[in-house]
Amino acid sequence: MLIKTPKNSSLKDSAVTDESVYHDRRNILKQMGFLGAGALLGSAVTSKASAGFFSDDKPSFSTKALTYSKDTKNVGLLKTPEQKVISHNNFYEFGAKKDQPIELSQGFKVDPWQLTISGECDKPITLDYDDLTTMLPLEERIYRMRCVEAWSMVIPWVGFSLADLLKKVAPNSRAKYVAFETLYDPEQMPGQASRRLGGGIKYPYVEGLRIDEAMNPLTLMSVGLYGKTLPPQNGAPIRLVVPWKYGFKSIKSIVAIKLLEHQPPTTWNKLAAREYGFYANVNPNHDHPRWSQASERRITSGGLFARNRIATLPFNGYGDEVADLYRGMNLSKYY
Repeated sequence: MLIKTPKNSSLKDSAVTDESVYHDRRNILKQMGFLGAGALLGSAVTSKASAGFFSDDKPSFSTKALTYSKDTKNVGLLKTPEQKVISHNNFYEFGAKKDQPIELSQGFKVDPWQLTISGECDKPITLDYDDLTTMLPLEERIYRMRCVEAWSMVIPWVGFSLADLLKKVAPNSRAKYVAFETLYDPEQMPGQASRRLGGGIKYPYVEGLRIDEAMNPLTLMSVGLYGKTLPPQNGAPIRLVVPWKYGFKSIKSIVAIKLLEHQPPTTWNKLAAREYGFYANVNPNHDHPRWSQASERRITSGGLFARNRIATLPFNGYGDEVADLYRGMNLSKYY
């Protein structure tokens, strides 16, 4: 049955996160019992474990302005302030605590970069750093982002449709899934070098989509946010954005895309299959084993307790665009 939900254009300015509250959201979630994927692994990092990574003289990563078409669909929406999104991140390769990625990633090098696209396709390609921002026209997409930890934000991404990229490699009839892989470079990514700092994950981080999900017009390959290239803590130089799925599905710093006949493994599903399914669709009717997903904390500009709890929408509010992909599926069994 087709699930009717409001269009993404229904998002209001009052849904924008207040910066001071945003920075304290981890403590808020802990107090409410929403510990999330990050807390699953007990990721507290001692000063000894992080020694050598926090440094006042660490080089600062530079972003550059991008040329792109503006999002006209959501032109009236007030976006989450940039500082919030770049300073509080889930990116375990640079540390399992929310404030570690921005601190530990500033020396990250993205040029040169190679992204290979291969597998069940007729025209495999390898893209370099410049290709990522020049091969296809760039556009702004203002999307909701719903974390599995039950908080949400609004982010203006810049990028291009994954479908347009995949069409260039001509997928064949055996291409049923698309697998993604993050860079593996423990020298640059300290979380990969330290089990404790990196939350106990087996790297490299991997993710996957069904081919029809990958080809959906909403699915974005992002190379920027707020009109500039991505900072490393947000997945530079290129990441996936799938707005109707929980945030952990949107893999960062991608170096390989492979078209496959069979469903690929995914990092959080391998680590805790009961808690993190392959599909990861935002579903208020299917609870995480340790907390409800029926509502989310929309951290707003009105203060800590202003409009601070809202109902979670099926498919994060994008049901009109994606619900048909799952017609007839039991979305609690295939979570």
